[in-house]
Amino acid sequence: MTRKVLVLGEVRDGALRNVSFEAIGAAKTVAEGGEVVGVLIGEAVSALGQELIQYGADRVVVVENDKLSQYTSDGYSQALLAVIDSEKPEGLVMGHTALGKDLSPRLAGKLQSGLISDATTVEVAGGNLVFTRPIYSGKAFEKKIVTDGLVFATVRPNNIEALAKDDSRSGEVSSLSVDVKDLRAVIKEVVRKASEGVDLSEAKVVIAGGRGVKSEDGFQPLKELADVLGGAVGASRGACDAEYCDYSLQIGQTGKVVTPDLYIACGISGAIQHLAGMSNSKVIVAINKDPEANIFKVADYGIVGDLFEVVPMLTEEFKKLKVNA
Repeated sequence: MTRKVLVLGEVRDGALRNVSFEAIGAAKTVAEGGEVVGVLIGEAVSALGQELIQYGADRVVVVENDKLSQYTSDGYSQALLAVIDSEKPEGLVMGHTALGKDLSPRLAGKLQSGLISDATTVEVAGGNLVFTRPIYSGKAFEKKIVTDGLVFATVRPNNIEALAKDDSRSGEVSSLSVDVKDLRAVIKEVVRKASEGVDLSEAKVVIAGGRGVKSEDGFQPLKELADVLGGAVGASRGACDAEYCDYSLQIGQTGKVVTPDLYIACGISGAIQHLAGMSNSKVIVAINKDPEANIFKVADYGIVGDLFEVVPMLTEEFKKLKVNA
């Protein structure tokens, strides 16, 4: 059956996050030939509407309000519920990001709808929409179908392929006025730790360090390799607990979940909590002095050696490959 599907475009620092385009790709499957409507919420975000259309949305609805300049679950839920009431969709898709994980259960409760969270694939099989999602910290996968009501799902970044951008596509970008009120919290200022490079949660290449990096300075070779490969630097909880790096870099069950094309684990033993955050990476390379380290059990390629010798060698070899490419 054809469906109208809404997709929430997630904006960070004035730009759309890649997961927004991946969500459109998932929504195209959910719609089964129906209409995909992008939704933008915030302050001065309407200029991003055409970009959603270029990535596959048929049209875009924008809710702009100065009270929505920063994300709050109260404000965004009021805005998105107003769009849902106006559009009356049969489907809703958004990214399984920090924002999506906070907003989606709140919406599901207000809509009295089911919710399939953290979907890694969506396909049509046997006349049903079938969503696949990891369970038990990524040790197993389950398949879910929606038998009735709204098809509501969040999709894990870097798993569902976005449609190719088509600059020739154009469509309607309309505005919906929403009276945002009764906010329990108002964000006056957002203070972020200084960060450079690629967003860890959306990176195609991740270089991660564990206790084996030994110090804050021990992350420098990893940063150099990440720069060469156009990737991001992450860390195990052990490295964060030892104050070698900030907790914003933590990957694992209590940190970020990443699914890059390439994951290089440096000096990481492979505790189950860490594996829960990276075991679904497409290619895993482990570098560790201990040949019995648990990380080698999930690695596609393993290097037994000192990371302070191996990582600089890899960096130099990749530099040569880039020069000769």
